[in-house]
Amino acid sequence: MANKMFETLKDIIQAVNKAPDLKQALNIIVQHTRQAIQVDAVSVYFRDDKTDQLVLMATDGLNPNAIGKIRFNPGQGLVGLVMNQSEPVNIQDAHTHPNYCFVTETDEASFHGFLGVPIMQHRQALGVLVVRHTSKRRFSPGDETFLITLAAQLAGAISYASRMGELTQWLDHVAGQSFHMKGLSGSPGIEIGEALIVFPPANLEAVPDNAIPAEETDAQIQAFTNAVSNVESEFKELSRRMEGTLPREELALFDVFGLMLKSDSLIDAIIYRIKAGQWAQAALRDTIADHVKQFDAMDDAYFRERAIDIKDLGRRILMHLQMQQTSTPDISGPTVLAGEEVSVSQLAEVPLENLVAIISTKGSPSSHIAILARALGIPAVMGIDDLPINRIKGQKIIVDGYSGQIYVKPTKAVLDEFNRLIKQEKSLDSQLQELITQPSETLDGIHIPLLVNTGLLADITPSLQSGAEGVGLYRTEIPFLIRDGFPGEDEQTKIYKQVLQNFSPRPVTFRTLDIGGDKALPYFPVVEDNPFLGWRGIRIMLDHPEIFLTQIRAILKANIYDNNLRLMLPMISDVGEVDESLRLIKKAHAELINEGIDVPYPAIGLMIEVPSAIYQMKALAKRVDFFSVGSNDLTQYLLAVDRNNKQVANLYNCLHPSVLSSIQHIVDVAHQYNKTVSVCGEMAGDPASALALVGMGIDSLSMSAGSLLRIKWVVRSFTQQQAKTLISQALEMEHTADIYSLFNNAIDQAGLGGLIRAGT
Repeated sequence: MANKMFETLKDIIQAVNKAPDLKQALNIIVQHTRQAIQVDAVSVYFRDDKTDQLVLMATDGLNPNAIGKIRFNPGQGLVGLVMNQSEPVNIQDAHTHPNYCFVTETDEASFHGFLGVPIMQHRQALGVLVVRHTSKRRFSPGDETFLITLAAQLAGAISYASRMGELTQWLDHVAGQSFHMKGLSGSPGIEIGEALIVFPPANLEAVPDNAIPAEETDAQIQAFTNAVSNVESEFKELSRRMEGTLPREELALFDVFGLMLKSDSLIDAIIYRIKAGQWAQAALRDTIADHVKQFDAMDDAYFRERAIDIKDLGRRILMHLQMQQTSTPDISGPTVLAGEEVSVSQLAEVPLENLVAIISTKGSPSSHIAILARALGIPAVMGIDDLPINRIKGQKIIVDGYSGQIYVKPTKAVLDEFNRLIKQEKSLDSQLQELITQPSETLDGIHIPLLVNTGLLADITPSLQSGAEGVGLYRTEIPFLIRDGFPGEDEQTKIYKQVLQNFSPRPVTFRTLDIGGDKALPYFPVVEDNPFLGWRGIRIMLDHPEIFLTQIRAILKANIYDNNLRLMLPMISDVGEVDESLRLIKKAHAELINEGIDVPYPAIGLMIEVPSAIYQMKALAKRVDFFSVGSNDLTQYLLAVDRNNKQVANLYNCLHPSVLSSIQHIVDVAHQYNKTVSVCGEMAGDPASALALVGMGIDSLSMSAGSLLRIKWVVRSFTQQQAKTLISQALEMEHTADIYSLFNNAIDQAGLGGLIRAGT
C-alpha cells in the first residue's frame, strides 16, 4: 500500500512539474488526487497576503464557478480552522461541527466527510488542501498521510510561484480586485498613469508578460530559433578557443550545452508557449524557471548544480533575443515607469511630458533615481519588494509619494478619492505659483537664497520658472551616466556652457565627477563589497588625474558668462585630498592660460559629507571659499545606515539629533572664518528640515526644482528668531520623532499643513 501511494505521489509530482503554470499544476493536483484516493471532491485554498483570507483556487467536485469567489476569514469555517491550528482536521460529518460554515456557491450540501490539511513551509501556513466524501465517514489514516505528503510538495510550488510573482497575479485575477502595496516614499506627490515596465538586459526573472496576436507567432518563433542558433555558435567558438587550455573532459561541458540546446523538453516547451500566445522572452523565462525548479528539487547535489547551467543557458538565449528586439514602447499618455531597479538611462528614454511617476522594487528614498524623481517634481515609491513587477504592464496605477503606497487597478471609489487629492494638490501648486517673483526672505527680513540641484539640461527651464536663484549643485556625473564612454573635453565644455549661460548671472556650483557608490558607470565598473565606503568621488578622481584634469579644463573653459562658476569637490575626508585637488585645479588653469585661453580662477568649495571632515573644519576653512553640506551621505555615514537598504531605511533620518548637532558645528566653524555654508542634500527640500536649517543660520538651501516654492513658503512664514528658538529646543531633544513633531506642528500651526501631507 505504501509503495502504491509513493508511486501515485511520484506520478502526480512529475505531472505537476511539467505543467506550464501554477493554475494548470493545481488542476492536475485536484484531478489526480480525486482519482488516487477515490474521494468525491478535492479543493485547494491559498492564503491571500493582502487580505489574510483563504481563497478557493482550484477544485474538482465542487462548483467550478466558485473558484476565486469563495473566501474565508482567519478561523472562519473548517478551512479556517485547519489554517489556524496548522494541523489536519478529519471529521465524519462536517455539517455537525460547530465551525462548519455552509457556502451556497460551492453546491456542497451533499458533502459530509471532511479532511483538511495545512500547506506549510518554514512554519508558515500558505493554504489548505481539502478532500470531501458525500457519505458520513472519517477518512482513513492512509488518506491523511497521502494528503499531508502531497501538501508538503505543494508548499514548494506555492512558495516558488510567490517568488516569481505568479501567485500574486493569479490571486488578483481570480478575485477581480484592485490591490495596493506599500514601499518607501521616494518623492512626494500623487499621480495616476499606466505602468510601463523596464527591465535589465539578460535578466530572466525581470522579463514582463506580453501576449502576442496569432499573426506574430511565426516571427517570435523565428526570433527564438535565431537566438538558439547564435548561442550554439557561441559555445562552439568558446570550445574552439579553449582547446589546448582545458583538458578534454572539461571541454565536454560545451558539448553538454549544445545537447541542451537541442533538448526537446526545453525547445519544444518554449515553442509551445509561444504558440499559446506568449512572446518569446516570456516563454523562455517560464520554461527555464520550470527546468530550474525540477533540478533544484533533486536529491543529487551534482544535478542540483546543473540548475546554474540551465539559468546561464537561458540568459544567453535571452541576450540574443533582446538584441533582436528593437521596437520602442508606444508612449502616448500619463506613464508610470516601473522596474526592479529603474536606471537613469531608462528614465531618460521616456518623454518628460508623459512621465508622471516612478516605482521601483529596489532602492530607497536616497537612491539616485529617487533624487532624480524629486528633481523632476514627480512622485516615486521605492523598495516595494513583493510587487509582481512583470505582471502589471499596462495597468492603471495610483502612485502616492507621500505615504509610499501604490494602487494597482484601483476601484472607482479609490480613483475618485485620489482624483480629489490631486485636484487639491493642483490648487496648492496654483497658490505657490504666486510666490515665484517674491523674495525668499524670513518675516524679519533675512534673505535665504534658494538654489536648485540638477544635472539634466531638461531641468534648466523648470528651474528658472520656479524662481531659482542659481544652481547649488550641478551633478556632472549624469552626462557620464547616459553615455557609452567618457565624454571628451569639448563635449563636456559644450554641456557646461549651456548651464552657465542659461543661469547667468546666477551662480552655478559644479560638483566634480562623483561616481562610485550607487552611481557606477557601465564602461568604468567599480565592483566592491562595500561601495559606499570604497573607491568613489574625489578618491577616484585623484587616482585618475587624467579624467579629473579633462573635466576641470572643460568646466573652466565654459566659464565665459559673468564668471558665475563655482567649483565643488565631493567626498572629502582628509586635508591632503583638498591640497592635491587644488594642485590639479591650479595646473589645469595654468595650462589654459598658457594656451591663450584667458579664464578666471573659480571659487572653490567642499562638500561636507564624511564625518572626519567635520572635525577638520578649521583646517579646511583656511583652504577653500565655501562649504556645502551633503546631507544625504552625511546622515548615512553618521548613522551607519545604508540609505539604499530598505531593511534599515527607517533608521535613516536627517533630523536625528547627531545630524543636527553636526550641521550646527559646521555652520558655527565656517562662520568663524567668514565662509558660507549651504545644504544641498534632500534635507533642504523637506519643510521640517528646512525650517531647522534656517534656525541654524544656514546661508542658502539647494533642492530639486519641484520643492523650491514649497520651501519658499516655509521661509516666508517664519522669522529667523522663531526658527532659532525651535532649533534650540530640538538640540535638547533625544528622539528623532519628537524633533519631527516639533517642526511639523510649527508648520501646521502656521497654516502650511498642505506641505507635509496630501489633501490638507
